[in-house]
Amino acid sequence: MQTNGLHHVSAVAGDPQANLDFYTGTLGLRFVKRTVNFDDTTTYHLYYGDETGSPGTALTFFPFAGARPGRPGRGQAVATAFAVPDGSLDYWSERLAASPATVGDSLTCFGASVLPFEDPDGQPLELVETDPADSSIEPWTGGPVPEDRAIRGFFGVTLHSAEPDATAKVLELLGFDRVGSEDDDGGERVRYVAAGDHATVVDVLHRHPPRGRPGVGTVHHVAFRAEDEAEQLQWRDRLSEAGQFVTPQKDRQYFQSIYFREPGGILFEIATDGPGFTVDEDVDALGSALKLPEWLAEEREGIEAALPSLDPPESGVDATAGTDASGGEPTVAASETTAPNGGTNR
Repeated sequence: MQTNGLHHVSAVAGDPQANLDFYTGTLGLRFVKRTVNFDDTTTYHLYYGDETGSPGTALTFFPFAGARPGRPGRGQAVATAFAVPDGSLDYWSERLAASPATVGDSLTCFGASVLPFEDPDGQPLELVETDPADSSIEPWTGGPVPEDRAIRGFFGVTLHSAEPDATAKVLELLGFDRVGSEDDDGGERVRYVAAGDHATVVDVLHRHPPRGRPGVGTVHHVAFRAEDEAEQLQWRDRLSEAGQFVTPQKDRQYFQSIYFREPGGILFEIATDGPGFTVDEDVDALGSALKLPEWLAEEREGIEAALPSLDPPESGVDATAGTDASGGEPTVAASETTAPNGGTNR
């Protein structure tokens, strides 16, 4: 058994409107689903990706306006990397510099050109130049970014594990292969690659503190792919036999999920490839309305009344200028975004 790579990455944001404006208007991703945190229905769960939110493209957010900022560090995923076409980083450097993002200096990592930056909430992100022919993912062409510069799903993630060797064993159990290492800011970056043609890279950092602090601007969990529920249950058995505490299957409407916190402190999920985001909306209508699962349907009126207003993105509109959404007094403790059983509030 081996996973084909990343399924999605979920993070914590601040203001939902600023989050939507940045990821659609600046990064040019498609807004593929507007729903709620199933365990805290006063909070949105927003999904961005390619045209249909294919596995390996979806970055999702739980936005808590006014919540305290987090600090990426040990025990967390500390960077989410998107794939962009070779030769496009100059375009992206200029584009991001005109946006609310904080842009770092470009660098080379394992032979590829990388542009690190942070979104308006301080969420660490990267753009990695890749050959588009190496991936099956097509960019979303309904946004403001030209097709020959547009994001083509995930490249991978970077994990700052508290126990990197133990994390490596879990990745190897999932079917990742160690392919090399490099010096990284006084430590070591070890690269693992899964089968598949996109979203296959996980880098594990061997570094000292600071330890991460959950909150706005940090990753909540990293999800890996399972083809279907039967394979997911096989993963549950295999992980449990290896000593991991794995949750039962949870219905997330657009996929089934199991969760476990690996020894390095990072919350992992294994999610099924289907049924996908078109289960309750047509492709052309994705993200246009608040969608709720059947078990919340009778609560729709109250849920809609409690949620903040959210203006949908305008097709093709360029939003490289905007407002920083970070800061403010906390209204939700960071610990409230993690379920007591080691799973995740969705």
